This record gives sequence, structure tokens and C-alpha cells, in this order.
Amino acid sequence: MAALRDVVVDCRHPASLARWWAGTLDGYRVAPYDEAELARLRAQGIEDPEDDPTVLVEPEEPGAGPRIWFQRVPEPKTAKNRVHLDLTVPDLAAGVAALVARGATVVADHGAWVVLADPEGDELCVFPA
Repeated sequence: MAALRDVVVDCRHPASLARWWAGTLDGYRVAPYDEAELARLRAQGIEDPEDDPTVLVEPEEPGAGPRIWFQRVPEPKTAKNRVHLDLTVPDLAAGVAALVARGATVVADHGAWVVLADPEGDELCVFPA
């Protein structure tokens, strides 16, 4: 009936959160800004991509997974996510430690998996592969 196209994350600062997630997910990157994209931003009065209100994180190999859009919203996160991402890591303790070193925080440790929050407070779950 339908195919998943994108996952969209509301956030305070799309560029920095997109970089965090692109660095977290294997095989993902922040989509490059070409001249057409920079012109689109300038038409909106935005001179610096750091101020882009919508930043795309995409698989390095097209079609290798969903795209993730980070979009600026004015209101802060106030409750538990209704949707979150589940990640797998080769070693749970080492993977959680690496994510915490990158700016995540531990929300809950359930033994078999750990709930973390990204730098803006959105929850994600980490499981061993």
C-alpha cells in the first residue's frame, strides 16, 4: 500500500543534530549542498547552511535505507517521543559508551538494550547486533 520515504525529526538546530546523526549511523552522511541548494537557501534569506531550517541525512548508497530530515520547529520537546529509532551495535557496552562520548545521554538501561537521548533529548534505543 505504501513505502517508507523519509523519517522526519523536529528539532531546535537541524544542522548540528543532522551532523550528530550522520556521524552516528554507519553509511549515512549529511546531504551535500550544491549550488542549486545554496541558491534555494539564499532565496529564503539564508546565507549560511548552518542556519538551514531543514537538513537531510541520507544513505551514502542511494536506496540503502530511509532518508532522515531534521526540521526546525519553534517549540521544545516536552514529552516522550511517539516514534524513535532503534540502533544495533556490535557490543552494547562499547556502543553505548561511544554514543555517550559523542553527546548522547543514558535514559534507561534495560540490560538487553539501553535507551539513550540524542543531544536534543530525542530518545533512541540501542541493541546488541
